[in-house]
Amino acid sequence: MAKVTSVNISQEKGMIKQPIPLGYFKENHGLMGDAHAGDWHRQVSLLGRESIDKIAALGVEGLCPGKFAENLTTEGIELYKYSVGTRLRIGETIMEVSQIGKKCHNKCAVFEQVGVCAMPKEGVFAKVIKGGYIRPGDEIEVLT
Repeated sequence: MAKVTSVNISQEKGMIKQPIPLGYFKENHGLMGDAHAGDWHRQVSLLGRESIDKIAALGVEGLCPGKFAENLTTEGIELYKYSVGTRLRIGETIMEVSQIGKKCHNKCAVFEQVGVCAMPKEGVFAKVIKGGYIRPGDEIEVLT
């Protein structure tokens, strides 16, 4: 079963996010209180635990949810293999994949602290189509 293992938030862009027990994801906005939320195509970032484990296998220690500035840490699904436009039911929400990976123009705080980043190739970004709450343990269902 694909599921959320952590919901993460930060008040500044490019910073490591901190896990929270419950997040409200507002339609056409993103995670309330998060620096990346707003009226644009990268409202929510997602990264699989499997991608984090690949970096850990390189010998990087101290990796934890939110370390790559992802809002949702997932498990049991390789979201980066789905195409833009794929819709997902996550907790009470419906999200639409809007971008796979991203170009890192500057060495952000994540890269400076970790030394490598998974987001450029395996990070997924989504828009919130239907708002609602998400908590660790919520199932992820591919709708389209």
